[in-house]
Amino acid sequence: MEIIDSHHHLWDLDLFQYDWMPEDNTILRQSYVPDDLAPIFENYSISGSVVVQADQTVEEAKFLLKCANDFPWIKGVVGWVDLQDKRVGDTLDELIKLGPLVGIRHQIEEEPDQEWLLREQTLAGLKAVSDRNLSYDLLVKPVHLKQIPSVCNELPDLKMVVDHIAKPNILDQELQPWSDLIYKLHPYENLFCKVSGMVTEADHNDWKPQDLLPYVQTVKEVFGIDRLMWGSDWPVCLLAANYKEVMDAALFALGEVSPEEKNRFMFGSAAEFYRLR
Repeated sequence: MEIIDSHHHLWDLDLFQYDWMPEDNTILRQSYVPDDLAPIFENYSISGSVVVQADQTVEEAKFLLKCANDFPWIKGVVGWVDLQDKRVGDTLDELIKLGPLVGIRHQIEEEPDQEWLLREQTLAGLKAVSDRNLSYDLLVKPVHLKQIPSVCNELPDLKMVVDHIAKPNILDQELQPWSDLIYKLHPYENLFCKVSGMVTEADHNDWKPQDLLPYVQTVKEVFGIDRLMWGSDWPVCLLAANYKEVMDAALFALGEVSPEEKNRFMFGSAAEFYRLR
């Protein structure tokens, strides 16, 4: 079975700031470059990956595209651009020429304006993304989920994916209001979901795979296997688990599936969604 890791990061502290990282966090506050990830991929037979932005600069997008050009197992890059810039289309065209840009992401969860996603300028930028057959990663929390149907209706040709199942409160084992809000996304076929980033929403020191079960079963029911994909969220996941523990926990929480469904979850959905080469 081929495996695509649909969500990992790379960062170089000598090049970029990463303001979201706590200054005293010794796990996050070190550089993670392709040479650090390559042996992990070889060990667990990962055939390809999608690297996702961690710094909101176009310069970081260019850095990730260079990494993809230098390391063929990086099949796609989800970079950052300023969606509210009137010249965003020109920036996208420039990045597309540099390497395998497959999508765009903005750290919506950090925006003071909880309605940022519905701004006229944001929607115009997302239209430019859609026009170039690129996808959009939704880094959101439960409070933002109610906005997503409006974007789906406004831009039905834009493929979007909810990162980290929208970060429910796994630590306290709360399903609501996340569950009711995520169920409302069921009708939108242009919307996928990443089973990723969950261990860092749980108790970092005392989580167990069973903690993830109700959340993964919920998104499995909402999106179906055909719109679910697995991602490690490495190296952020190292706050709570190693690479194999993250993969094993996701497969445990997915429950009983056929070999074809497992292949779809671990490979097919990401390959289709990101149009990977």
